[in-house]
Amino acid sequence: MNIIPSVNLKDFLSNDPARKQKFVEAIGKAYEDIGFVALKGHFLDDALVDNLYKEVKNFFSLPTETKQKYEIPGIGGQRGYVSFGKESAKGKKEGDLKEFWHFGQYVDDNDALKAEYPENVTVNELPEFNKIGKEAYQMLEKTAKYVLRALALHLDLEETYFDNFIHNGNSILRPIHYPPITEEPKEAVRAAAHGDINLITLLMGAQGRGLQVQNHKGEWVDAIAEPDELMINVGDMLSRHTNNKLKSTIHRVINPPKELWGTSRYSIPFFMHPISEMKLDVLEGCIDENNPKQFDDITAGEFLNERLIELGLKK
Repeated sequence: MNIIPSVNLKDFLSNDPARKQKFVEAIGKAYEDIGFVALKGHFLDDALVDNLYKEVKNFFSLPTETKQKYEIPGIGGQRGYVSFGKESAKGKKEGDLKEFWHFGQYVDDNDALKAEYPENVTVNELPEFNKIGKEAYQMLEKTAKYVLRALALHLDLEETYFDNFIHNGNSILRPIHYPPITEEPKEAVRAAAHGDINLITLLMGAQGRGLQVQNHKGEWVDAIAEPDELMINVGDMLSRHTNNKLKSTIHRVINPPKELWGTSRYSIPFFMHPISEMKLDVLEGCIDENNPKQFDDITAGEFLNERLIELGLKK
């Protein structure tokens, strides 16, 4: 497959069973074939998207010493600011050419989970930054819920199978700034080839070249979304849970051609995580004689902890 399929969430949300089933089949096939899909009809409106990009650009334009005030030690970069070059892909020693921010879950009905998660960090210099970030987080989380409902049906599970696992899940909204490149990078790229840790990722900002996806033949395919589309991919947790029936696809963000080195790139992924107690044990319905169980039993929290250490974000 050399193109990323496009689907419209409005089909799934319609009262037409045929449209809904067509969406389930299309997204299921895309995730079995290449692990990525472009999604229209999500819950982010144009004004919210514009405001979010404005606030994100305002934050990354702040002086470095101001941004570093919001880099919180001891939490593995799970909230607030993570400075340039600090994160590297699994198995790669060079830091990626990016800086980023983390908004996390807003728990208001579970004191134990509220205590488990680090608090969100408030940027005092930008009064709208946290408000807009929270609104975008919640609209992306709502979108992700319905994508997972479609995938549950594709997997012959109850439609609401994932609902209780993702309510108050450890999800992250990550605005990323890839600054202008000022000198020939030795080995580093904006984001080295990697798979995501989580259940699914919803990506804003995949317009224009940069994001590439590796297909089953090992070829790199450009993943370019329309302005009204989110790029959504399967993460390693969901791949593991489905015995690799749904594919967590390796992807990367390549450096631009030299004539565009002087430009910034912004992208805003939402990493949909479940609660830590969710068992990622392989689903019985994804095991048969041709597809024996490939993965050991593990919880989402244990798996996340392993991966944060591999990424250099946690000691």
